[in-house]
Amino acid sequence: MPAFESCLSAFDRDLPSADLGLEFGTGNFAFRNSPRSDGTLPRSPPAPHPLTRRGRNYNVWGLQNASDSPVTQALLAALSDLSPVLGVVREVASGGVVSLAGQTAAAWPLLAALLHRAFPRRALLVVTADLKQQEWFHQDLQTWLAAPAAPAATPSTMPALFFPAWEVLPHEARLPHVDVVSERLECLVALLAAPPAGPAPVITTQALALTQRTFAPAGLARRLRALRRGEVCDLAALAGWLEAQGYEPEAQVTRKGELARRGGIVDVFPLNCPWPVRIEFFGDTVESLRWFDPVTQLSREPVESVTLGPAGELGFLRPRPAESPAPPAAPPPVDVSAPGTLLDYLPADALVLLCEPEALAERWRHHAARLPPGDPFHEAWPELIARMTARGLTVVNMEEAEPAATWAEPAPGLTESRGHVPPPSDLERLRFESLEPWRPLGLQAPEPEVAAAQRKAFFGQLHRWLRQGYAVHVFCNNTGERQRFAEIWAEYGFADGLAQPGEGVAPADAPQPASPARPTLHIGALSRGFLCEPARLVVVTDAEIFGRYKVQRPRRLKSPHAAATRSLLDIDFAQLEPGDYVVHLQHGIGRYVGLQTLPGASAGEAARECLVLEYAPREPDQPAPRLYVPITEAHLVSKYVGAGKARPPLNTLGGTRWTRAKTDAAQAVRDLAADLLSLQAARAAQPGFAFPPDTPWQREFESAFLYEETPDQMRAILETKRDLEAPKPMDRLVCGDVGFGKTEVAIRAAFKAVLAGKQVAVLVPTTVLAQQHFNTFRERMADYPVRVELLSRFRTRREQDWVLAALAAGAVDIVVGTHRLLQADVAFKDLGLVVVDEEQRFGVAHKERLKQLRRQVDVLTLTATPIPRTLYLALTGARDMSTIETPPQDRLPVETIIAAYDERLIRDAIRRELARGGQVFYLHNRVFDIERVAAKLRQLVPEARLVVGHGQMPADDLETVMTRFVNAEADVLLSTTIIESGLDIPNANTILIDRADRFGLSDLYQLRGRVGRYKHQAYAYLLIPRHAGLLADARKRIHAIKQFSTPGSGFKIAMRDLEIRGAGNLLGREQSGHITAVGFALYCQLLEQSIRALKGEPVKPPPAVNLRLDFLTIGAADEPQDPTVPAAVGTDRQPRAGLPETYIPEPQHRVELYRRLAQCASAPALAALRAELRDRFGPLPHSVELLLEVAGLRVLAAEREVTGIETREDRLLLERRGDFVMVGGRFPRLTQRDPKARLREIRKVLLALDGRPASKAHAAVHAEAGISPVASARRP
Repeated sequence: MPAFESCLSAFDRDLPSADLGLEFGTGNFAFRNSPRSDGTLPRSPPAPHPLTRRGRNYNVWGLQNASDSPVTQALLAALSDLSPVLGVVREVASGGVVSLAGQTAAAWPLLAALLHRAFPRRALLVVTADLKQQEWFHQDLQTWLAAPAAPAATPSTMPALFFPAWEVLPHEARLPHVDVVSERLECLVALLAAPPAGPAPVITTQALALTQRTFAPAGLARRLRALRRGEVCDLAALAGWLEAQGYEPEAQVTRKGELARRGGIVDVFPLNCPWPVRIEFFGDTVESLRWFDPVTQLSREPVESVTLGPAGELGFLRPRPAESPAPPAAPPPVDVSAPGTLLDYLPADALVLLCEPEALAERWRHHAARLPPGDPFHEAWPELIARMTARGLTVVNMEEAEPAATWAEPAPGLTESRGHVPPPSDLERLRFESLEPWRPLGLQAPEPEVAAAQRKAFFGQLHRWLRQGYAVHVFCNNTGERQRFAEIWAEYGFADGLAQPGEGVAPADAPQPASPARPTLHIGALSRGFLCEPARLVVVTDAEIFGRYKVQRPRRLKSPHAAATRSLLDIDFAQLEPGDYVVHLQHGIGRYVGLQTLPGASAGEAARECLVLEYAPREPDQPAPRLYVPITEAHLVSKYVGAGKARPPLNTLGGTRWTRAKTDAAQAVRDLAADLLSLQAARAAQPGFAFPPDTPWQREFESAFLYEETPDQMRAILETKRDLEAPKPMDRLVCGDVGFGKTEVAIRAAFKAVLAGKQVAVLVPTTVLAQQHFNTFRERMADYPVRVELLSRFRTRREQDWVLAALAAGAVDIVVGTHRLLQADVAFKDLGLVVVDEEQRFGVAHKERLKQLRRQVDVLTLTATPIPRTLYLALTGARDMSTIETPPQDRLPVETIIAAYDERLIRDAIRRELARGGQVFYLHNRVFDIERVAAKLRQLVPEARLVVGHGQMPADDLETVMTRFVNAEADVLLSTTIIESGLDIPNANTILIDRADRFGLSDLYQLRGRVGRYKHQAYAYLLIPRHAGLLADARKRIHAIKQFSTPGSGFKIAMRDLEIRGAGNLLGREQSGHITAVGFALYCQLLEQSIRALKGEPVKPPPAVNLRLDFLTIGAADEPQDPTVPAAVGTDRQPRAGLPETYIPEPQHRVELYRRLAQCASAPALAALRAELRDRFGPLPHSVELLLEVAGLRVLAAEREVTGIETREDRLLLERRGDFVMVGGRFPRLTQRDPKARLREIRKVLLALDGRPASKAHAAVHAEAGISPVASARRP
């Protein structure tokens, strides 16, 4: 490119000192540095800056962090005193309609902030056209207001509220997502609670949200109930009122709108609160209020009061009486049947800002066409406009287009209530212009040379603006971007033009610095920059500085506690249903029948709850025998998953087949573990490259990440770096659900490798995903001298040859490609890291090649839905694994609809998505008739722009199709499963999957993960044949994909898929028989123990101590009338130790807690479980106290190597190392009568034991006890 290079050289020569009238172009890129239509720049010397406060002048130069907000506030204060701004303020103060036309949309939030500053006691409502515009306006507005995000429950600390629209229609038999309704109610409750003397709130909304009816203010006020600690309140009445408000009774509160009652505790998750609240009563008094975590169910912090709102909105509540009982002196009831809108919550002096009024009206017309006649849930847009006029609200119309008439002419549909105002002079007129002419942004990252030239030219323009007297304010997302800006500024020769930290806002009467004016650096998120000529002000954002090819925005936090919605790493076989096959550790494979209560064997013995298991009869004509397992031994039972779909044969009780199967499996597992560890040992012995510690560039690169890392994402990054810095090859698996940030882990690892002088290969399964990763890596590293290239069939043969040569020469740092990277002609100069995305989608030959690479270089594998083999190996210690379990804080679960194929449903689903500005995937996995499906879709939705893509298309055609869809030039993508892996198109939020019954569970999960990657509610339609009978496995798969809809279900999906398909080819055919014989859970347990034993690590089984206490019944099913009164020994009623139904009503919770209790292997674990029981279920009944004491004895006995504890009247028999413990030549004696005191006596004896062998018992002592030494040693 000789012309391009000569242009660059001229630019390099003259950039620091001369003004360049530079204009050049390469491809689609064009640059010009002139803001005026005549092509000239102002040449006058810098004049005194007009950004001054009356009576005191301010210079806003220097490096300044805007998170402390003084510079931002000084900037707003200075702008507020400009003549054009004062003119706008006067116009707004006089009321009526004000038109601000010809202003770039990027400056609208600044104008709103200026108005809020001028009228701090007047509420401000901003109305945008759609959700995306609402979100960026809200974000920019918060930056200008310099107010940190805070819950809407404290409006005095957060003037910016967010009021979204429903994304469904009320008559569609589909509810809006609970988070959307929650955010709406938070806003309405905050507006009701806003103190008259406090700061007025600022609300951002969209046109459709404003038209949607909700509770009238009086109606909502009557549906709110405030609770304070210490007040008198009837528990039953409160629970009934909550149910009447729409709260759903559940066994356990995990989501908003749910209610649970356990004894004197009420758990409820109000829609207007960030956490669920636990209300504990003592009689009729509210003893405590505390937030609790919906995942762990543990309390977080106490609160003094809480406001409970309705569990839904008008039209979405169940038809129940919703009013709380009126107090005796209450005023006459208010008619709450008449609905209202957000407009009704605004005071009479509120300001309303309409962003492009014509666009808002058009948005309403388009939406109204979908509503039935006389729809009661919406108020027409013209009626809202008329109400604004009738109420005398001040309306400000903001438009980007130049005014057609005079500056103050009202918009159509709004009448002006005052005289015509002549337009101001050009010098006084407020004008904000876009920076697009100086920094045009494409939809894709440009080539590195072009990006560098664009950046250098733009930095030169910034320097010229400074020399011409403009104030340049640079907004960076974080400290990393700010530091990188300073480095680039210095690279281009402007080091003296940046101030040091602390030289922020200085009075103008202070001595002026000798150096030229310097840009002011802020930390804050703005969507786009702008230029204000009258104020001689330039605001620059990361979009212009670093040329983001797509504007990535930090997530809008709905509350500071949004991480409470994180998912659990839940790999649990304990979810038993009647008919499931189970494995009992001692008796083998049986069938689970259910939970049953067995009466006591004697009059004084309590009933027991048992798991009922059915086994094979010894003779075919005999009934199936049943095993009753007390729920105190539930930890011995696990769910059965075999090696295939066939049902396993049941074992017989007392037979030898189960013992033989366990022995054979254990031997096979030892052999397999030895093979696996030999491979791992070979890798460990192979000398690897130890990457150096993080450099300043690495830290700067990571701090420039636009989002806040989740704790487990950060843990995965640190673990990956630790492996890289170790002197042996890395082999780490990073497992996280769809869209949880795995790619960022790979990007940071790749950047670290490049800084160490190594090359990186990123291997992905599909061409489409390769293109996307290429864009992501290139954009993320655009600020640094890192060359990223692509190797796939989207590149021509000539381009591929160039990349191959550059790889061999070391000119390419990172290459992204498909399996093409594994071919023999690909050679690297110094390969250091291989990143593999979705390894399970590669073939056997490719996996063998990867296995060879693992012995030579560091390998990082990413996967969203682990294949069973990968999951199993990772969990059993044969492979390093990191998990990312926390979803993005505003990710909504995808709503999954299972429906028979219906053309009307397809048409409505596509049109609904297009109506909200989105895009649609339609998946049809048969290439031979995909064009017929395309013709049908074009007939159903002729207005949709449809493109077709599949793997058999020519590469150029497929690339064109995908590029059009990514760039939003097409509305519907009809494709095969080429979209399955990792494709990230945030604007596509509806997917229709034809013949969903033909896909595996992991496939369905991956496909559904293509939508819901933004803040919109996403929909997945699983279309199945109308009259076809589905196979049982297909029914299970489709049911499971609907069940696991929340973010973070990837592990559950993998385990459910394992149950449906069987463990199959997990470890080769020779291992499948052993998995079938003993079940997957026990097989994994045996393998883990073998691996630990071969590694020389201790294998510590859970404590196995047999207890036979004649003064206590363990695992009682019921509870005495007064649970706090202990029963003494010798009474007719046997004392009980257990979790009574009156304390924990749900059987599955009792079973799970018994399992956890049996698995407690230490005193701290037991203390934590005790605290959890007290927190979740209230004060511990006497039987639960006794159960915990017994569990403590088990733990202590296991530590002292005691295997049996038995009491006979007042004698204590402790079995230890095959013998009994004696004290003074006889069995220890118990002197206490109270059961709890007796248990503590036993504890004292155990604590007194040391590590010496137990005393030998004398024959006379054994004779006195009535037992023989051999018999006592074998007694269970």
